[in-house]
This record gives sequence, structure tokens and C-alpha cells, in this order.
Amino acid sequence: VGGNAAVVVASESRPLAAIELAEVLATSDVPGGIANLLTGFRSELAPVLAAHMDVNALDVTGADGDVPELERLAADNVKRIVRGSADAQSPWEIAGFLELKTVWHPMGV
Repeated sequence: VGGNAAVVVASESRPLAAIELAEVLATSDVPGGIANLLTGFRSELAPVLAAHMDVNALDVTGADGDVPELERLAADNVKRIVRGSADAQSPWEIAGFLELKTVWHPMGV
């Protein structure tokens, strides 16, 4: 997302599309480690991702009851926590994951 690697947890009830996408990515020209698709139970994977020091942002859409615990685990390395809408269709939804910086270049007159 926005030039970063993505770790995505597939749907627990319908993981087939994510598994097929993982197969396509594995045989494509996309560099390894850019898109990481995990299958498993969200209740087991989310706390590990929230506490992992190399994960910089976490989208907690759909993790209604688990959000306070995930926020507590994410606080150790000050992760961005994004609470998106499950029915959002805007490309600007990823803006919460981006780190925008302004660069100032002094110029002589």
C-alpha cells in the first residue's frame, strides 16, 4: 500500500480468492515479500501482527471487539491504527497508511 509491503489476512469463511491470488503473485514478477497473504484465524493472527515491531500500520476494520487489545499491543512501536469502513470504495482509504512529508529545497535568487 503506497509503496510499502502489505500483509493481508484472508477471509476465514471464504479464503479461496486470496489463496488463488497468492499463487498468481508467487509466479509473477512482483518481488517476494511485497504482498504477503496469510490464511488462518484472525483472532490468532491479529495480536501477533499488532505486536510485531516490523509492522508499521494496522487496519482494524471488522475487528470490532478486539480493537482495544490490538491498540494496546500496537502502542509499543506507535503503529498507525486505521479504522476503515467495511463498505468503503474510495481510493483515499489508504491515506491513513501513508506517511507524507514535505521537502523544502532552498534556492538562491
